[in-house]
Amino acid sequence: MQLGEAGPEAYVVRPVAPPIGSVVLCPEMYGINDYARGVCGQLAEAGYAVVAPDFYWRQARRPEPDYSAEGREAGLVLMRGLDRDELIADSTLALAAARALAPDRGAAFLGLSMGGHIALRAATALRFELAAVLYPGWTLNSALPMVGPVPPIAQSEAIAANGVHLLGLIGELDHVTPQEEWQAVGEHLTAAGVSHELVTYPGAKHGFACDARPADYDPKATADVWRRVHEALGQFL
Repeated sequence: MQLGEAGPEAYVVRPVAPPIGSVVLCPEMYGINDYARGVCGQLAEAGYAVVAPDFYWRQARRPEPDYSAEGREAGLVLMRGLDRDELIADSTLALAAARALAPDRGAAFLGLSMGGHIALRAATALRFELAAVLYPGWTLNSALPMVGPVPPIAQSEAIAANGVHLLGLIGELDHVTPQEEWQAVGEHLTAAGVSHELVTYPGAKHGFACDARPADYDPKATADVWRRVHEALGQFL
């Protein structure tokens, strides 16, 4: 699906029955790969219409770096080319497309790693019901151009004003967002009055919910992640 007249392409999956809600899927820095498409399929099987934009479209056409060391470096190059305002523009188009697929139903953003950051950024600018973020990065630091001078959690008041409930799921050993930062995220959200639930999985690493990362994959934690995600979708959508 083309989003807008001059926007990104998106991978779209529709459920067999009329959708019970819609989800914008924001992927890891590896693009809309097999893992991301699998998540889209799982959500569609549960009854949700899913829109997964290619946020890299200004740099390359649907790139899919693999999980090798070389692929990681390629993904980092692509990610460093993202711009905060352009991400908001693409998220706006994606949300409109998702809502059009499930009129009169709620909408959520589901973000994976880099996509978790994008979902949080969207929550500072757009009104929707739920942001579910798995091992999100760059929540309270400005280490990348896409973050800009003010990271998303530093704008927690805007998230609260937009009425977005935040479900955050992270591993205890996450190297991108250490536990000290994750605790600070909770403090910011509480102070701003954001409806939220933050969960930490003991012993889990960054990317623990992705079975394409065998060194990090934690099947027990992953099962609990999807239980929580589907409960939140059912509650808020």
